[in-house]
Amino acid sequence: AFQHFFRRIKRGEKPGFPRFQGKNRFDSLSYPQAKASMFQGKFIRVPKIGDVRVKMHRHMNGSPKTLVIKRKNGRYYVMVTCVVAPSPIPFSRKQVGIDLGVKHFSITSDREFFPAMRFLEKGLRDIKRWQRTVSRRKKGSHRRRKAVAWLAKAHERVANQRKDLAHKISRSLVDRYDLIAFEKLNVKGMVKNRPLAKKIADAAWRQLIDFTTYKAEWAGKEVKLVDPYNTSQACSECGQIVKKDLSIRVHSCSCGYTEDRDINAARNILHRAMGYAPQPTMGQLELSLF
Repeated sequence: AFQHFFRRIKRGEKPGFPRFQGKNRFDSLSYPQAKASMFQGKFIRVPKIGDVRVKMHRHMNGSPKTLVIKRKNGRYYVMVTCVVAPSPIPFSRKQVGIDLGVKHFSITSDREFFPAMRFLEKGLRDIKRWQRTVSRRKKGSHRRRKAVAWLAKAHERVANQRKDLAHKISRSLVDRYDLIAFEKLNVKGMVKNRPLAKKIADAAWRQLIDFTTYKAEWAGKEVKLVDPYNTSQACSECGQIVKKDLSIRVHSCSCGYTEDRDINAARNILHRAMGYAPQPTMGQLELSLF
């Protein structure tokens, strides 16, 4: 590297001082031409390395194309990309709208509630403890590196819990419904609300939408994102706007329709995804004017 550095100086080129190659600069190793012969029972034959014992937690389907060995928080993982034919799920002829919230993680138009687990709130005690330990220890010391690793594992545990919940809910939705409708939320703008920012970030709504979308594509189902404007305020029965703040949890309309606020929003989301919007009658329009 230094020979090329001095050569560029002599030629009057931009020298580009050699960069120190730290041992933690790279965390993965890729093999773009993986073959089925590399996988032999409990071992993987890695080029230039040899046979490496692995825990095959899942049977590999299809033909392997790429292999990536990744290091994460002191553990090593093997990720294999395979070419597999899609496996459509029989159609159920059912549709659902999903309202994402803080009090409940997700609410369906079929009156099904998925609770907000708040994994960060539960794991915050350990995270704060390890963060204080990292702050106290001397930079560059062996004990600080150990504390950083413990802190990373505490964060990883919270992230894994979120992923597990999103995978289970998305799997349940794709198996039961042909059309799944979500709100197209501006999460970046929503987290500017300081009292709710931590709960919104902990909910990881976008992760649920992404997991549901790729599972739906795989199964031949459909996911739609709709405009969230007034989904909580509009009546899903007649379309009339009923203003209410966050403290009011029950939607009650002059047309006689009364329902949980979140279920009403989920029904509106489904109606928009299907291109259907209930219109208020003339009597309801006159009532709303006065």
